[in-house]
Amino acid sequence: MSAPPPVIAVEDVRRTYHVTDDLAVHALDGVSLRIATGEYVAIMGSSGSGKSTLMNILGCLDVPTSGRYLLDGVDVRVLDEDEQSDLRNRKIGFVFQAFNLVPRTTALANVELPLTYAGLGRGERRRRALHALETVGMGPRVHHLPSELSGGQQQRVAVARAIVTNPSLILADEPSGNLDSRSTADVLRVFDELIVEGRTIVLITHEHDVAERADRVVHLADGRVISDQRTAKAAA
Repeated sequence: MSAPPPVIAVEDVRRTYHVTDDLAVHALDGVSLRIATGEYVAIMGSSGSGKSTLMNILGCLDVPTSGRYLLDGVDVRVLDEDEQSDLRNRKIGFVFQAFNLVPRTTALANVELPLTYAGLGRGERRRRALHALETVGMGPRVHHLPSELSGGQQQRVAVARAIVTNPSLILADEPSGNLDSRSTADVLRVFDELIVEGRTIVLITHEHDVAERADRVVHLADGRVISDQRTAKAAA
């Protein structure tokens, strides 16, 4: 029996932005990367290294100028915008630095939102959203508004929203960037539990202690991968 394809296969991906007729910015310059099911990978790099551009491509929010990106074996380049959107909604959960919760909506309603877009009925939305909130330890706070929650609690609600559609891949962009150390630890514990469940996580971070929680750390510079190493945790 052949091995399943990696969740992520990036092959010589380049992304060029033409700012003017005479100025082109090479955000990615030949990046290749493979991430298997269940891996936990951190991406690091200074400002302008290409990590946000790479994350946008992984999330099907942007497309390469050249090269290939396969998500669960599907070449994203051959899909039209509607097909990319469908693939993104089915396969990927997003966690952002700024939480991006709807301010005047309860935690429960925020988590139900992706299921509403997916067309699920009210009862099924409620059941799945409650389960996701329980998974991240927010069961007692389901009827609270974001303004009634701490930063760490808001981020856990955001993680619940990311996992409620049962995606195989979680993309987290600086998920601890607005959190104190205690809240960061709470959110990272949730990520650890998601890995145990078999999900795949890719996160951008500038914090070395956060990156060390992953299995691998990929460093970018000038749009290229300059190192891809296993962490001490993975080697243990």
